[in-house]
Amino acid sequence: MDSFLAQLAATSILEGVAVVLAVAYVWLAARQNIWCWPCALVSTGIYIWLFWNVSLPFHTALNFYYLIMAVYGMYKWRDNTADSISVQSWSIYKHIVSIIGLAVCAIILSHFANSVLDANYIYLDAFITVFSLFTTVLVAHKVRENWLYWIVINLFAAYLYFAKDLALTAILFVCYTGFAIYGFMQWRLTPANVQSRHEAA
Repeated sequence: MDSFLAQLAATSILEGVAVVLAVAYVWLAARQNIWCWPCALVSTGIYIWLFWNVSLPFHTALNFYYLIMAVYGMYKWRDNTADSISVQSWSIYKHIVSIIGLAVCAIILSHFANSVLDANYIYLDAFITVFSLFTTVLVAHKVRENWLYWIVINLFAAYLYFAKDLALTAILFVCYTGFAIYGFMQWRLTPANVQSRHEAA
């Protein structure tokens, strides 16, 4: 407990700003508000610096990707006041295939990185990164089940950040789990286009 409080006390102003904007991103995304993307843009820019400084190479690269996806997401969601992008729902088959493919990619990436990088938690870093890359695309395309992926990703990420002495960010990701549940419930209120197994193939 003392160690946790010490971590919180040592929280930088930059991390605090990143956390506030990250919360704003998830809240606005759950409400399908396009302003979620500018919040994501600034927050991820800060996290690129923070993660590099605590030796999380995959998370650093992930946040570069988030910068690009923030611009892409804003492009996809523009003029969305007319609900031009409808919420989608993928088939279980498509999710199973995606999860297996992502897990294989994460394992391969972990083995490769472990041979060239000297970083703790490299496997967990890789798995969180690979699944986050995929799930961010689901958000941009308004696939409803993205929130279910985030529930799992956020819990593992919170553990990783506690281990890396980023206490405030770890708390953020615990809260993200609740936001993800809220987001899923919100998006369930919107009728979805269901993609069948045939469409998934």
